[in-house]
Amino acid sequence: MMILRNTKLLIILSFIAIYVVWGSTYLFNKVAVTELPPFFLASIRFFTAGCIMISIAYVTKANLKISKKEFKNICITAFFFLVYGNSVFVWALQFVDSGFGSLMASTNPLFVLVMMRIIDQKPMKKKSILGVVLGILGMILLVSQEELTTSQNSLIGVLVMLTCVLSWSYGSIFVAKTILPKNFLVSTGYQMVFGGIFLALISFVFQEHWSSPLNWTPNVQLSMFLLVIFGGIIAFTAFNYLLKVVSTDKVSTSAYVNPVIALFMGWYFLDEKLSLQSIIASIILLTGVYFITSRKRQ
Repeated sequence: MMILRNTKLLIILSFIAIYVVWGSTYLFNKVAVTELPPFFLASIRFFTAGCIMISIAYVTKANLKISKKEFKNICITAFFFLVYGNSVFVWALQFVDSGFGSLMASTNPLFVLVMMRIIDQKPMKKKSILGVVLGILGMILLVSQEELTTSQNSLIGVLVMLTCVLSWSYGSIFVAKTILPKNFLVSTGYQMVFGGIFLALISFVFQEHWSSPLNWTPNVQLSMFLLVIFGGIIAFTAFNYLLKVVSTDKVSTSAYVNPVIALFMGWYFLDEKLSLQSIIASIILLTGVYFITSRKRQ
């Protein structure tokens, strides 16, 4: 009975982590990127989190050796997820609100579904088609707002974010079909370390200014700490734990809960504007995502 209660409590805490923590990362990234160069920010975040995860794996006596094929796949995955899918997305946050960015990210299940159907050449179910139609309609409403179409930087940010979501979506499909280390701490840790190194090289190429954490403002220091420990380690660990103990459909609900959290936090802490069109677009978009993520799996 005690084990059952502990398991239920752990499941609840894990859902809080993937709902609230992942939803809040948009706010923390927005705060950090206003003062730090985006690729420098991402490099420090992922490299630090990766080293911590590999250290945990080492302490728990996990096998840290990887084959050449696993190394290649880890590097490819790190590019699609961390280098382009996440870091370039954070770069685009300089031009759009964090809540808006979270809504763009929520279209990931839509792109994954369409890509999988194209690759597997299988017809979509009626529920999935409805989800795709609603998702596209929501996206059109979201990006057609006057304040976005009249601002060149905002429009560039939106277009870049869409390519980042495509990168993350393809990365998700790639991971499902490729060979990676079985221990997720080892696999993710190496992805973050290699991604962090590659991002550091990109930062040097773009001649970004590197600064000591001691020189960062308290808000940026706190944001980075939360991104590394909570967003990079705790939430991801919770995500992998939930995939083992509850259904994938329930875990995927984070795709439409995260944006709600991000929208509220952006409005409350950063005074980001929330227009009526954004609210209507988010309802339509997230309803479409719901239909996609709640469809029956084969």
